[in-house]
Amino acid sequence: MSSLPFPFPVVAWDEGEVVLIDQTVLPDRLVWRRCSDIPALCRAIVELAVRGAPAIGVAAAHGLAMSWRLAAVNGGDTTRMLECLENDRRLLAATRPTAVNLFWALDRMGSLARSLVTDRKSAEQIGAALLAEARRILEEDVAMCRALGRAGAQLLPDSATVLTHCNAGGLATGGYGTAVGVIYSAREAGKTIRVFADETRPLLQGARLTAWELADQGIDVTVICDSAAATVLRQGRIDAVITGADRIAANGDAANKIGTYPLAVLAARHDVPFYIAAPASTFDAETATGGEIVIEERDPAEVHRWAEVRVTHEAAAAWNPAFDVTPAELITAFITDHGVLRPPFNESLDPVLAK
Repeated sequence: MSSLPFPFPVVAWDEGEVVLIDQTVLPDRLVWRRCSDIPALCRAIVELAVRGAPAIGVAAAHGLAMSWRLAAVNGGDTTRMLECLENDRRLLAATRPTAVNLFWALDRMGSLARSLVTDRKSAEQIGAALLAEARRILEEDVAMCRALGRAGAQLLPDSATVLTHCNAGGLATGGYGTAVGVIYSAREAGKTIRVFADETRPLLQGARLTAWELADQGIDVTVICDSAAATVLRQGRIDAVITGADRIAANGDAANKIGTYPLAVLAARHDVPFYIAAPASTFDAETATGGEIVIEERDPAEVHRWAEVRVTHEAAAAWNPAFDVTPAELITAFITDHGVLRPPFNESLDPVLAK
């Protein structure tokens, strides 16, 4: 029996506040975190209470709706309120540099606010329009994930075993999932799918989040150490590797959680298809290649510690890049809401780059 409605209610609006599933305490507890102002939402994003490129975008969109509401409470004309919103947009944009969905959602909300101020709409009208737009971004994300899920499900035979990395499920999106959304769609099509989930060090998004939500939805899931992926691939136990992405360059290079690139290399070595599942909002026409993607580096303490216990010598340094880039030539295809896009990517990616 599922403990949550599906799609997962990852981001919600309640009486002017942005409410999130706090993913830092899963799977031990299911807690909703309330953000009553922009600094609180920024902390939630930085601390990974909400994470996953699409979910961050949805949260940020609701954040700007909250920003306008708070500016309205403080009074002033709409031009001054727009200045407050633009400042909050910059604060939110500074939280995570790699995930393009964040900037896509913020730009969409900011553009709407500017146009409505120019059109001399009232503060109340603008606030209602911004909240409606944030909800539309959420609904569109679920629809895009369902569409890409249906496209990807056709790639999987019945009784397939999928290897995935990090969490690209409902918790990382508006509620349905990208890579894991393919698995949900395959099940909806009547197929039996088994999943091997990399634990995904150092923060264990695969072990804590992917395994939790798949088990919650009644899907057969096995957690493995990241270093065991090569062995299960070599043993022929994997039919496909499917991951999500945080930003995909115009040439098809893709940034995703650190550890994705080695999986692509291993999949190529063992002749297993390597798919990336992502909605159109994750493709970045302004970034030509993966070499231009800014890679977030997080606190080394995440590597030094296991939960609250330090596991490294005090004199040892740690390096903690949050993402790596998989070259386009290692990607079998992109699973998108525009269908399955195969090489040559300089031609096939046109529908998602022109969004």
